[in-house]
Amino acid sequence: MIRKKYNISVEATLEVIGGKWKCVILCHLTHGKKRTSDLKRIMPAITQKMLTQQLRELEDDGIVNRIVYNQVPPKVEYELSEYGRSLEPILNALCNWGDQHIIKEYGDKFSVLEDNGLNDFNTDNKELMKP
Repeated sequence: MIRKKYNISVEATLEVIGGKWKCVILCHLTHGKKRTSDLKRIMPAITQKMLTQQLRELEDDGIVNRIVYNQVPPKVEYELSEYGRSLEPILNALCNWGDQHIIKEYGDKFSVLEDNGLNDFNTDNKELMKP
């Protein structure tokens, strides 16, 4: 194994969770186990190839567990590993910063955020409720 050198620790973090999709996948998995088809449905802009690649990389890094059920038809689910759960405070901080950024840029996060289960909207007072 080649020993790496980093200029700053965040480089090591971004090496594991960086990129367009990994944090999004991880945020969805904080809400429980998901099948590949579930992730594809709630992330329609990701290609199947990219989703599969990102899940494999996260599994290789020990961030997610791939659970294969011995049944017909085959069933595979993904969940955060114990190590992956240690990223939850980081993911929550990213979501909170994103909320503030959306408000700063657009003024109204409700017109920008998708109603996809991660963003629970209270229609009485238009307040975003964190799960």
